[in-house]
Amino acid sequence: MVSSTVISWLLTSLLIQGCSSAAISPCSARDRPYSAWMADSVIARGQAIAPPGETESSIFLQIGFFQTAILRLLDHPGTAAPSCQIDRWEQYLTNSTASIASRLGNATQDTHFPLDRLSTFRGLLHSYEKTNNTVDKKALDALRRSIDLQPTNKFGGLWYFTYPNWSYLDGMYSLIPFSWLYATRFNPTSTSAVIDESIHQLDLLWQHCHQNSTGLLVHGYDGSQTAVWASSFTGASPIAWDRSLAWYFMTLVDMLELLSLQSPGAAEERYAGYLQGRFAALAKAVLAVADADSGCWWQVMTAPREEGNYIESSGSAMFTYALLKGARLGFLDLEDPAASEIVESASKCYRHLVTEFVAEEGDGTLGYNGTVSVCSLNSSATYEYYVNQPLLYNSVHGSAAFVLASLEHEMLANPGE
Repeated sequence: MVSSTVISWLLTSLLIQGCSSAAISPCSARDRPYSAWMADSVIARGQAIAPPGETESSIFLQIGFFQTAILRLLDHPGTAAPSCQIDRWEQYLTNSTASIASRLGNATQDTHFPLDRLSTFRGLLHSYEKTNNTVDKKALDALRRSIDLQPTNKFGGLWYFTYPNWSYLDGMYSLIPFSWLYATRFNPTSTSAVIDESIHQLDLLWQHCHQNSTGLLVHGYDGSQTAVWASSFTGASPIAWDRSLAWYFMTLVDMLELLSLQSPGAAEERYAGYLQGRFAALAKAVLAVADADSGCWWQVMTAPREEGNYIESSGSAMFTYALLKGARLGFLDLEDPAASEIVESASKCYRHLVTEFVAEEGDGTLGYNGTVSVCSLNSSATYEYYVNQPLLYNSVHGSAAFVLASLEHEMLANPGE
């Protein structure tokens, strides 16, 4: 008997072959907006879907982040393309969710994966609400239980992965919106407790990782203060890495958006006030270290033009997305002189991303360059470590971030859509 996972993989392969052969269809036209074009390119490459037998835990974030980008496109069809494109995106969501749902149904086993596992919730929830599939619901429930089973350090900070006592900025992007959406959808009486715990997790990272000199946050902290890189006072790591801070920054603006869609009670208003204060403070700090020439951000954010450092394309796209979105939705005070350059600066970076990192391939797809592979605190966490990690071509982290940045830039140009 052929497993459902293998069937899903075969269907995806056939879908990709069909996309590749439709060179003259409207869905392959070169006049698509960059958001849709890059999204179609990731799907055409067969990325962000788990092949049978995949054991690498990083696949969850690749899938979850790209699913988020696709769902954003579906929420804003006016910026995208014809119905055939929408059908393609829905088919991708179906197949990618099917490729991972059964792997996430055991809460205890889920804790062996990074918090990034929770990023898959948007695709799982989308699938469950369309089909009532019990496998999707089982995965959602297991992911929620896995948060309660996740080890914490002495401050109550969730471990990001299996590294004892280490908390990363990265994990908030997956944890915070999942906790909120699961509670509001399946357990609304728990929302007040979810708000308290979410503020606690965000605030622990702020307290331990905040650089008073720059206003930025470093990659993470060791609650035991014993790691080779840990500050003896706060446990903080030494480097402000662009992508880790960008994950945290996107968390704030995405949660503000989710809260704005609710009828707020006192707890929600308190949560929104907290998030908006942090978002505005970080926006100011992030803009202050943007590269003057490109408008984008350096891999090591506080060391512009130092030997080995470079403009990194995934974090830069994420910051562009979050700044443009925050401005569009009114979460930043554009009357404040310090904030008046937000849209201009983020748009400048976007133009640089298109010019320097986007490549049109011979088959009509788009490529995306300049994305660092991964940076872990399971390392020396030195400057030399961060600037010497490999750069990848067509990393999903970069491509999905570019889809989101493109969508915001397109909505800026077409505000009525």
